[in-house]
Amino acid sequence: MKDILEYKGYQGTVEFSKDDNCLYGKVIGIKSLIIYEGQTVKELIENFHNFVDEYLETCKKNKIVPEKPFKGNFNVRIDPELHKKAVIIANKQGISLNKFIEHAVRNMIAI
Repeated sequence: MKDILEYKGYQGTVEFSKDDNCLYGKVIGIKSLIIYEGQTVKELIENFHNFVDEYLETCKKNKIVPEKPFKGNFNVRIDPELHKKAVIIANKQGISLNKFIEHAVRNMIAI
């Protein structure tokens, strides 16, 4: 599993570019593109924090509500036959498709 940075409720990736000999990453879970880099782990973390702070400050200055990561809804594209089977099973269990998918995901990640 890749390392994930966390700051003020935002998560960011940690990647390595062999060609550029640097670390880089991006904030995940939001539509806005926030990318950062650094030559050291310390510099990468500092830049991640700085870019999140800058994003939040820009939103505040422009009176825009900052995006919240992982709001609890997302689109999933699956095979139509699998979709059909999931709806049928959910219906038989008397639960919504959303609840069925939530159970399936919860079971797969064991939380």
